[in-house]
Amino acid sequence: MKKIVIFLLFGFIVYSKNPNFLFILTDDQAPHTLSSYGNRVLETPNIDSLAKSGIVLDQAYHMGSMSGAVCSPSRTMIMTGRTLWHLPPRGKKHLLHEVGETLNKDILQNTLPAVFNRAGYETFRTCKKGNSYSQANELFQVVRDKTSRKAGPMDGSQWHGRQILDFLDLRSKKKTKTPFFAFLGFSHPHDERWGRSDLLKKYGVRNVSEPPSNVGQKAPPVPISWLPKHPFHHGHPNLRDEVRVPGVMTSRNEATIRNELGREYACIENIDEQIGLVLKKLQAMGELENTYVIYTADHGIAVGRHGLMGKQNLYEHSWRVPLIVKGPRIKPGSRAPGCVYLLDLLPTFCELSGIPIPETVQGKSLKPVLFGKSQKIREVLYGVYCGGTKPGIRAVRKGDWKLIKYDTMDGEIRQTQLFNLKQNPEELLSYHHSEKIIAKTKNTPTDLQRNLFGNPAYAEKLQEMENLLLFEMKKYKDPYRLWNQVDDL
Repeated sequence: MKKIVIFLLFGFIVYSKNPNFLFILTDDQAPHTLSSYGNRVLETPNIDSLAKSGIVLDQAYHMGSMSGAVCSPSRTMIMTGRTLWHLPPRGKKHLLHEVGETLNKDILQNTLPAVFNRAGYETFRTCKKGNSYSQANELFQVVRDKTSRKAGPMDGSQWHGRQILDFLDLRSKKKTKTPFFAFLGFSHPHDERWGRSDLLKKYGVRNVSEPPSNVGQKAPPVPISWLPKHPFHHGHPNLRDEVRVPGVMTSRNEATIRNELGREYACIENIDEQIGLVLKKLQAMGELENTYVIYTADHGIAVGRHGLMGKQNLYEHSWRVPLIVKGPRIKPGSRAPGCVYLLDLLPTFCELSGIPIPETVQGKSLKPVLFGKSQKIREVLYGVYCGGTKPGIRAVRKGDWKLIKYDTMDGEIRQTQLFNLKQNPEELLSYHHSEKIIAKTKNTPTDLQRNLFGNPAYAEKLQEMENLLLFEMKKYKDPYRLWNQVDDL
């Protein structure tokens, strides 16, 4: 372990000892829930402080899922640094369909906790149980896992917060000098979004098991991209997130969605309070300045946008994730596109700590972006959802342009969407131009804020994006082809 050496350079203190890591992962959270990504209702002062003292990445995504439990492959990609179609066996029969090409490499011993254990770090984890890489999770030296989706000290986000505070208290008492990697996972804001009574009151909503018939005036407004129903079937019949979420079920009316958004906000503000306590503890221990704090989620979530409730789609609200990083040598208040996947986190952590990146890792380090040396680490982003009918949904993004294709329900649904995200960041459709929808969203779209597929002016761009999608599918060994692609498998 390196000794601590302190230099005074241009008025800044620079530490040369191994950094600590506080990795914060929430469950089902889209970027637009945070003020650093434009939210003007939810109050998260502690997460806001991370953004102000670190860097915010605007184009961070999970690569996708071949399972309705999107968190399962997403969290496995985080732990392994591997792409979607190259995930390892995880010892459970129901996860066999998620196993990809590994070339018999020892993935488990090159997962996040294994790497940091070998490097001499003290490793800790608290998170929900299930839908992850359980064999890797068990490699953390201290594991305090429990699914906590209620509102109290023993069954809400406070429980996860208490586990890491106890871990830090023990380090402080023992005067432990070895660096730590702490995985602070929260079970919320995944449903059932059971909020604390004080925060529910603040956001004008209530905990319910059935869809409410009315909602208070203080409840958050419906999202700009709200629709009472998606224009066509999403491709996953009887999908739990679309038909059986407590308090929502199949309802997409204004009262239901506003109430659910308020519950979501109550859960996130509770998470923010726990983060504040942890940051305060690190500050009191004198460890905060030498700790990289990373805030992200396993994937986004719709909650009424486009008439959907779940994360099993590739609109920005569900495919994209928040990603905020604070720590040594990161310029406060900085921002960059990044163009990153969650699977890029493991190689990033390795580079920041001086640990060699395992050869099993397929992601790229974000270090150049975090330190202001570049704006992004790739030009193109590729997304998958095929947890329902096959081949499923695919997306590709390059710059401001994004293509989504649907090939589902045994060929009954074959749809194409082309968006310019600079002009149409909410991916509004022609349905959002209806007077009835505008009356609810209070947003009047511009003429170009719609699906541009079929517009002759964008025929060349459409073909470019179609070609790019097929290229990315081949690059990442996607085992499927869509209806209008050459079947070269």
